[in-house]
Amino acid sequence: MAGNSKRKGAVRKSGSKKGQTVGSGGQRRRGLEGRGATPKAVDRPYHPAHKRAKAATKTPAGRGGGARRKDEGGPEYVLGRNPVLECLRAGVPATALYVATNSEPDDRVAESVKMAADAGISILEVGKPELDRLSANGLHQGVALQVPEYQYAHPDDLMAQAQSSGAPALLVALDNITDPRNLGAVIRSVAAFGGQGVLIPARRSASVTAVAWRTSAGAAARLPVAQATNLTRTLKDWAASGAQLVGLDADGDVTLDDYDGTGPTVIVVGSEGKGLSRLVRESCDSILSIPMAGDVESLNASVAAGVVLAEFARQRRQA
Repeated sequence: MAGNSKRKGAVRKSGSKKGQTVGSGGQRRRGLEGRGATPKAVDRPYHPAHKRAKAATKTPAGRGGGARRKDEGGPEYVLGRNPVLECLRAGVPATALYVATNSEPDDRVAESVKMAADAGISILEVGKPELDRLSANGLHQGVALQVPEYQYAHPDDLMAQAQSSGAPALLVALDNITDPRNLGAVIRSVAAFGGQGVLIPARRSASVTAVAWRTSAGAAARLPVAQATNLTRTLKDWAASGAQLVGLDADGDVTLDDYDGTGPTVIVVGSEGKGLSRLVRESCDSILSIPMAGDVESLNASVAAGVVLAEFARQRRQA
């Protein structure tokens, strides 16, 4: 019966063999109305440009490339011709080198390909869109190096290895260090001055990324790095095993000139800004300051660690 539909705006139409039918209720007319200007690509949630822009806000990218972790817990990608070449020269244990097809090669790309081939690293030619997916900002310059996830040591194993090395334990623990370049520099200094390893917190700390690999000049491949779920508890466990905990601070109660670093020692380094956290500071047996001339109040964390490591290494050579 005409007008019997419950749908708002519906009408009955005649002319059908099966009788009258329900009309569109104005839906076709509204479907033809304009919907305004098309949003920009970065504003469309499912557009690749939107995903790249979103990823760029989460992952900081260095000038001319750098390193980017594609998936949490997965491999990391070093991007850019200079960073890739530096990693290969440093002996970073890469697994694959990606080179964009139809890119303009130069001496850096040629050397990277040769070094990867000599090291047995897989060399893959891929299209530019594939490299764009690996990069948050597109600054890959036609090359990318895949670096596997770093395998951390257990803190107990690190201390046991240091105690069985034949020399007094010399370890460095980092607190509030968030710059992977500082971490890489500390790893390099520990390896250079006879230390056995580095300890970092599992959270709110720099991790062994490709940037740290590159800064360590390959030392991260030879020196174990352990992660502590609770840094304070781990330091107390190490102290119970006989190691002296020495925190670095400009307002220390003992100077480097007066400290004997020939015994089993753990150097605890805080950031230049925040310094040592309260609980970590209270766990230390001594707070050590570095005598300095002039108006300089503090040193970069990695520089301070290198100075103390060099002094302790000198003392041990003369002991």
